[in-house]
Amino acid sequence: MGAKRTGLPGQDLLVHLRRARDHIDRHYAGPLDLAGLASVAGISKYHFARCFEAAYGETPIRYLTRRRIERAQDLLRSANLTVTEVCTAVGFASLGSFSSRFRELVGESPTGYRARWAARGGAHVPGCWLFMRGVLDPGGTTGARPAAIAQSGRSLPTGRPSTVDA
Repeated sequence: MGAKRTGLPGQDLLVHLRRARDHIDRHYAGPLDLAGLASVAGISKYHFARCFEAAYGETPIRYLTRRRIERAQDLLRSANLTVTEVCTAVGFASLGSFSSRFRELVGESPTGYRARWAARGGAHVPGCWLFMRGVLDPGGTTGARPAAIAQSGRSLPTGRPSTVDA
């Protein structure tokens, strides 16, 4: 008797899909494309796109965009950065595409989102501190792509003792 096909990827394939999803989570600020993600998973890009969507309910690029917007929300809430600096820090090349995708996913503009959170009186991390610590580099000082957050494993301070070495 043959195995019943459910349309969902098998357990062996899920390991490869998880590897690609973890790669997106770690390197969201860098330039990622479907072919590169498929090579991380070790399968063809079209098969990867179909299986990723079947397993996680969204395409790999939509997942990447959602992760970038989630990170942008964190930065807009807690860092004293301009919307443009946040845009480049999370991997968007265009402020217009960032703003439109942000509005589509969050329901308000990045500026409006930040203003709403600022009205609550939360503390902001000064942008200069983020740049000096190497947490962010929007490409203006070293010319590098702003992947320092994802690649260094550093995160923004949350009021708890820092785990970043001085």
